[in-house]
Amino acid sequence: MDISETLQTLYTATVEQDDGTYQITVPEREIETGTLTEAETYRVALISTAASDADDTETTDTINSTDHEDQQQEYQGPPVEEGEQRDVEIENLGDQGDGIAKVERGYVVIVPETSIGDRITVEMRQVRENVAFADVVDRNPRQEV
Repeated sequence: MDISETLQTLYTATVEQDDGTYQITVPEREIETGTLTEAETYRVALISTAASDADDTETTDTINSTDHEDQQQEYQGPPVEEGEQRDVEIENLGDQGDGIAKVERGYVVIVPETSIGDRITVEMRQVRENVAFADVVDRNPRQEV
């Protein structure tokens, strides 16, 4: 998947209908960390999720706002570092065929030359606030993902 250097954020959200319009809620942390600015206009790209991701979204929607605020205060940047190795499972494919895995807090890791269901060890080569890009270092990891 070719990701533009201008990508500012990547997160999971539900499209909601309200009086004939549709809305996507931006997580508060995106404003708090300065990734996005209130009252600015942004281009949005939508990527369809698999049924298993939809189940995760429904669970997230049931969290009340107090819990959400507590989670926002605990956010301390990406859960991975450049050079770090992780065992992951590829859950989806991007539009250009790159594998997409998720780690803590739903953080997205994009891995080229992989397929859905691959359980692999990857090394983080580029880490951004909301997404990491990784390379496969072992296609047969010993640990369970």
